[in-house]
Amino acid sequence: MTPESASFSFPPAETRRRRLAQTAGYCLAFVALGLFSASLGPTLPGLARHTQARLNEISYLFTARALGYLIGSFIGGRFYDRLKGHLVMAGVLALMAVMMALVPLVPLLALLAVALALLGIGEGALDVGGNTLIVWVHGERVGPYMNALHFCFGLGAFVSPIIIAQAVLFSGDINWAYWALALLMLPAFLWLLRTPSPPSPAAGGNGANGPARPLLVVAISLFLLLYVGAESSFGGWVYTYAMTRGLGTATSAAYLTSAFWGALTLGRLLSIPLAARFKLATVLLADLVGCLAGVAILVVLPGSVVALWVGALLTGFGMSAIFPTAIALAGSRMTLTGRVTGWFLVGASVGSMTMPWLIGQLFERIGPQVAMWLILADLIAALGVFAVMMRGDFDR
Repeated sequence: MTPESASFSFPPAETRRRRLAQTAGYCLAFVALGLFSASLGPTLPGLARHTQARLNEISYLFTARALGYLIGSFIGGRFYDRLKGHLVMAGVLALMAVMMALVPLVPLLALLAVALALLGIGEGALDVGGNTLIVWVHGERVGPYMNALHFCFGLGAFVSPIIIAQAVLFSGDINWAYWALALLMLPAFLWLLRTPSPPSPAAGGNGANGPARPLLVVAISLFLLLYVGAESSFGGWVYTYAMTRGLGTATSAAYLTSAFWGALTLGRLLSIPLAARFKLATVLLADLVGCLAGVAILVVLPGSVVALWVGALLTGFGMSAIFPTAIALAGSRMTLTGRVTGWFLVGASVGSMTMPWLIGQLFERIGPQVAMWLILADLIAALGVFAVMMRGDFDR
């Protein structure tokens, strides 16, 4: 899927250096993406205090961010197909850094929702860019690089709650946490500005693997809707879940969130060599079973601190390779353009928009345990869609 003209334009050694520099830029961008993605959950109580909002009201921030993500995913892919991808990614990173710096200064929930929506637009556009451009760079050999890219996302998500916890301990508020995260987005911005962008494949998706297959696009979009709904709900609500059930302090709950993202990150690191040894369907099935087992532990033993940590670690580890493997599955059967990848992430954004919001509406009304029950049901539905995907004929 990497354009042949690109490989003919450079000597092999220079081509390898260029691809390495491009991949490094995408990895830095995904570290920044992970820093932002994992920041909302641990700062949710602080944002509620800043805006004097209740939990069921503050949960609309998840919806605002996810709605922005949907918009960014939908329109972002078209920009990557028409403009230099690295300029688009750098511009998105600059927008996100500015908005992150402003978030703790917003005193009104409505204005905060607007800020989170703008951040979501940047998040969606950046996600589309990294997943699309790395396929353009590495073509059919993208599997390990795709897992490395998402490992970097998990690394950022793992570090983010730790930074937040330390900033809160140091200053007593979340302001410095957001300002530190904003500064950490600048290295990726500078790197991408100085690195050449890969060219887009032929218009219409007629690359080496043929045009997009509508049934596969719909199936993977639905699968990602369910999976991302579960991931964003667990990562976003496990902090408040632990605090509400009296299973941890503010600091230990932040570390629990980091443990979840850390397990996800470790799983993605291990999946890099495994991606070359096992079939995509095997990896997806194993990860789904791991997710279900982790959440089931929390449902069966809701009052145990040990079960909480074990379940969070197992859930994070199980979720590790699902997203990159699903994208790699699509890339092995069709040419991924920015537009096609955008549709995948539109599905993902719908999941991240609806599930955390639904949990927020029921959290205080029914109790914190509703969060784990809904996540478990969501993952069971994802397993059902996976079964349909494996039985469907997507080659026509």
